[in-house]
Amino acid sequence: IGGLSCAFLGAVLYFAADIRLSFQLEVRDFLLLVFFAGIGLSSDLGTLIRGGKPLVILLCLAIVFIILQNGVGLAVATGFGAAGFEIEPLAGLMVGSVSLTGGVGTTVAWAPLMSERYGIANAMELGIAANTVGLIAACVIGGPIAAYLMQRHKVEPSGLKALEIGAVHDGARPLDYFSVLWAVLILNITIMIGIGLHAVIDQTGLILPTFVSCLLAGILFRNLTPLAVGRGITRHWPGVKQGMALVSDLALGLFLTMALMGLQIWELAGVFAFVTTVLVIQIVLTILFTLFVVFRFMGQDYEATVVSAGFGGIALGSTTTAIANMTAVTQQHGAAHRAFIVVPLVCGFFIDIANSLIISAFLP
Repeated sequence: IGGLSCAFLGAVLYFAADIRLSFQLEVRDFLLLVFFAGIGLSSDLGTLIRGGKPLVILLCLAIVFIILQNGVGLAVATGFGAAGFEIEPLAGLMVGSVSLTGGVGTTVAWAPLMSERYGIANAMELGIAANTVGLIAACVIGGPIAAYLMQRHKVEPSGLKALEIGAVHDGARPLDYFSVLWAVLILNITIMIGIGLHAVIDQTGLILPTFVSCLLAGILFRNLTPLAVGRGITRHWPGVKQGMALVSDLALGLFLTMALMGLQIWELAGVFAFVTTVLVIQIVLTILFTLFVVFRFMGQDYEATVVSAGFGGIALGSTTTAIANMTAVTQQHGAAHRAFIVVPLVCGFFIDIANSLIISAFLP
């Protein structure tokens, strides 16, 4: 709210008095690294393996949809460019998987590269606008999709009362001062490793944002050194996880505020028709893909229905949106334990890596 309010104030000053507000946002990029390092450090390979076949299927479906998203974005951008609008074809990526599947974090990570290397001056504004509309659309379509599928295919609800969201985890170590210190230490070490890994990846010619390297560094640190991290971390690990969650939440909140307050809304004045057209197509494509592809390949049962309710969050919104939609369905029709393992893993872990690789493949 604060970030958007600042952005709108900046727009008012620009249109009323021709004053351009700008901010020093170097800290913003570091906060993004903190957030994704935390995601990597929370990724336990044992949990990933438990996802099994449904996890692989949903990931493959998400990858196919990322390619479709970018194809639509590029096609519409090319069409508008041919019609005389000043829109580069690669601008279609910013209203494709960069902002929709990737979210705000991926948008902010890729926008400077798209602006500096490919000349898309309003890349940040395009991405944030698309992500905002996508988040709203994802929230709106999840429930109706689940209701339609259950009615159309006579899906029987599970009726299970043991819901994932809001469950109490017995034996969790309370958050304390030293747990937060351990979390800050581990996050900083992970970011250092991630930046070094990014330098190595850069030498291969592969274009990836630094946050992907930090995500990978977190995964490696968490899963390759469980016994070598020292007795202190091992003893405090339950609390360290909570400490990392706290620091990551703070980093994400500050990051989003900075990303939104730096928006130059007036840059969208000339591309409103383009953004509207491509987003309508993307939302319709998401609905059709979910109804006729995701539900079928995920098993056409109640678990598949709950996954379908969350797929809009994967394709248009965020992990939070996906979980919110799934929770709304399960609160009414019963728990879906497999869905709550598979969707967060795809949405919050694998998809960022796959998305970055696919975006790189679309770039010349």
